[in-house]
Amino acid sequence: MPARTHTRTPFRSPSAGVGTRLPWWALALPVAAFVALLLLIAEPAGVPAGGGDPSVAHVLEEIRRTLPG
Repeated sequence: MPARTHTRTPFRSPSAGVGTRLPWWALALPVAAFVALLLLIAEPAGVPAGGGDPSVAHVLEEIRRTLPG
């Protein structure tokens, strides 16, 4: 009679499949970095030295309104 071979199953932690809550900054920091890079790509040289661009102010105001807090 041949010997049985044991197959190993991958280890699963007890919390596998359970939803995990992320801290608020785990989403806020990548979003802020993406928005900053997007603004730099949109107008890299058109940023005035002294004043602010109304469209940038509008985008930042929309972001501020959508964030809770």
